[in-house]
Amino acid sequence: MAVSPVLVVKTDGDTTVDVRARLYDDFVEHKIVLNSVIAYWWANNMPPAKKFLELLDSVIKRTINELMPHKILNLKYDVKANASLENASELEVDLVSVDADGVGFKIDGGKISLAGLRKVPDDFEANEFVTSFDQAIETPDIVLQQYKKMQEK
Repeated sequence: MAVSPVLVVKTDGDTTVDVRARLYDDFVEHKIVLNSVIAYWWANNMPPAKKFLELLDSVIKRTINELMPHKILNLKYDVKANASLENASELEVDLVSVDADGVGFKIDGGKISLAGLRKVPDDFEANEFVTSFDQAIETPDIVLQQYKKMQEK
């Protein structure tokens, strides 16, 4: 029986999001430090909910590539927010499926809830926004070669 790799995504309170990929005894882990990135997004007038999803995609891709270099990462997740992604102050992400070059990952955790992403005015009215993302993220050949070299060491 083959052992499936595992992807663990969870929040550590309101301060970090931990992303860990594991296969047998090997694992790779990265943390998203929310205070730092949110402060940067605020200072540069960027939409925090939208930018968080872009960062999450990137961190998942990098984490899995360091464990298992791959060309295509298929990533599916559902998102619920209290406004459009450009204006949301609250965000829920639910990972549905992850596979790297056809190798499926078991998802452990996979639910992220964030609040306070954006300061909202007193007259802010929440308007539930729900969407799904189903994307294939490609690793450029030159980057894939570097991940393969890293794994050989």
